[in-house]
Amino acid sequence: MLVPYKKDYEKVAMGLLSYLPDFKNLQNLKEEMQLYAEDPAHQLYLYRDENQNIVGLAGCETGVGCLVLRYLSLAPGFRDDEHFSEIMRELAQEAGKQKVMTVPEYTYLMKYLNNDE
Repeated sequence: MLVPYKKDYEKVAMGLLSYLPDFKNLQNLKEEMQLYAEDPAHQLYLYRDENQNIVGLAGCETGVGCLVLRYLSLAPGFRDDEHFSEIMRELAQEAGKQKVMTVPEYTYLMKYLNNDE
């Protein structure tokens, strides 16, 4: 289940982001967290598993008529089709009538969306 990020979960979010190569540097990580705190066009979503544990994070940006997945970070035991599919379906629900898109590194996740439009 995706839930909007809250400051209470900052350390968890930073830990999940640190799985991504761009955020292994602490300064980059802090700048990214500041971006999400200050820019309303950027939204972080925490991903909870069936036991309500936070095991992933999706970083999104809203644009004109679209929601762009900038990155997805999951704990190692949760990087599988089932979780990818659930996250993409939930992002599509969050987007509503907006089109869900990804940055080039994550285009492989688009196969998990139901494109019946």
